[in-house]
Amino acid sequence: MPLASIPSPSQGVWYLGVIPIRAYALCIVLGVIVAVAIGERRWRARGGTPGTIVDLAVWAVPFGLVGGRLYHVITDWQLYFGPDAVHTPIEALYVWNGGLGIWGAVALGALGVWFGCRSRGISISAVADVAAPAIAVGQAIGRLGNYFNQELFGSPTNLPWGLEIDPDKPGTLPGISTYHPAFLYELLWDLGLALVLVWAGRKFALRHGRVFMLYVAGYTLGRFWIEGLRIDSAHHILGLRLNQWTSIVLFVAALVWFWYSRNKTGEERVVTEPQADHPADPAHEADQADDHETGSRTEADGDAADRTDEAEEQDGGTALVSAFAQTGGEADPAHAADQADEAERAAGRSERGATGEGGTA
Repeated sequence: MPLASIPSPSQGVWYLGVIPIRAYALCIVLGVIVAVAIGERRWRARGGTPGTIVDLAVWAVPFGLVGGRLYHVITDWQLYFGPDAVHTPIEALYVWNGGLGIWGAVALGALGVWFGCRSRGISISAVADVAAPAIAVGQAIGRLGNYFNQELFGSPTNLPWGLEIDPDKPGTLPGISTYHPAFLYELLWDLGLALVLVWAGRKFALRHGRVFMLYVAGYTLGRFWIEGLRIDSAHHILGLRLNQWTSIVLFVAALVWFWYSRNKTGEERVVTEPQADHPADPAHEADQADDHETGSRTEADGDAADRTDEAEEQDGGTALVSAFAQTGGEADPAHAADQADEAERAAGRSERGATGEGGTA
């Protein structure tokens, strides 16, 4: 027996009436909340639109949960569908009992974020760099759920920080009570990795997904040796556990991408594109304004010209009426010009008649 050890919780489920409150689920939810809060703060510091990370989490979280569970069930199918399965097939859906593969969670979660970024018109590489340290912290908090479920432990150990595991838990060995707290190793590794990512991102001004690639490389490096400590059932290939091979492949891929993107200097969009309810053509806003002003001026000029014409017509009509009035006639306002001409002709005839009568006499 070791001189000291870490005791495991006596229970991981509490009941509020008939409603079960599961520590594993609470740790996952708390990890998501903290990750979103950190990511949101980093996004605003990057100059991004406030609320963006919260909105993207609506895409990432459900996609990530489905992806994490799928990866776990596919890679550990014998636990649910094998001849010696320790779980019933229906328990493959019981996410609250533990079993979320980080690889599937990140892969499908990234797909969800990609959909969200496309809808908002922002760069997914910028989001990935901002979210990388936040994801690491969220993972660290989520690993506490493994502690309450007494899972994710390593080989037997007599070290003072050995973790006490109940003998009826899957993966335990007869007569052994303390094991390496693999969950705790990963928790501490994730927190240290988050600090390194923040430091490296600021120190070297990493952009275009390089911080995220550094996260992938750093996490898989730690996960490789932590995975090697585990003794629970898993698929082995050439003496290594499946998750170790996955770590190797992702580690190499992350380094390749990190190197490939070293010369990228283009701008990354971090401000959400406006979604106007009444879209306008930005290329013709000035023209539209000019047309409006021109139209207003034309209408005003036309009104002024009309008023001038009306005044002239009124003045001309007044003069004609006055001239006609001197002849003793009555004016028809609708035909003032015609009546004036008729008056002049009548006056002419009168004058010619008078001249003729005088000559005869």
